[in-house]
Amino acid sequence: MSAEVSMIHPLGPKTVEDWLAEEQPDDGSRLELIWGYLHMTPPPGGSHQYASFELAVMLRDALRAAERRDLHVLPAVGVRISTPLRTGVIPDISVVAGAISHVNFAAEDVLLAVEVWSPGNSSEERDTKVAAYASARIQNLWIVELPMGKPARFWGYTLGETGYRQEVFADSGETVKAPGPVPVVVDTSQLR
Repeated sequence: MSAEVSMIHPLGPKTVEDWLAEEQPDDGSRLELIWGYLHMTPPPGGSHQYASFELAVMLRDALRAAERRDLHVLPAVGVRISTPLRTGVIPDISVVAGAISHVNFAAEDVLLAVEVWSPGNSSEERDTKVAAYASARIQNLWIVELPMGKPARFWGYTLGETGYRQEVFADSGETVKAPGPVPVVVDTSQLR
């Protein structure tokens, strides 16, 4: 998966600081900043939340087993991706290093970003966020796809010189050891 970003249109007027000053919606929707434009995504549904929670527990348990008290699993926190490219996003799950007393986190503190894609996520949104994570040099990326009426699928990526390279793929019911700051066994049957 390549992470090259081509600027087909000019950057929008909003900065990362503008995004941080915005209030997040009360209904669970997520307000993100992509290339200077604010984007609102609807609140995640039950299947999405369930898969995110299960992945967060798998991650937490793996970090504890590895005695990595310096790393923390955080759901749905703001990540300042790029001030020059005016981008800030809210991954479904982040693994961050260091202090967690922040409202949002610098990209260099994020060791793993996890996105759970639902049918409503457009391919443009998906490509843009993956490119943003790569440009911010976030070392590991997990993608879970929840197709309508079908079981979950999982991809684990590690950042290379020119973008993310796929390390693992698991179809429904399969178990893989996913790349990350510590190895994590992901059982896709637990993601429903």
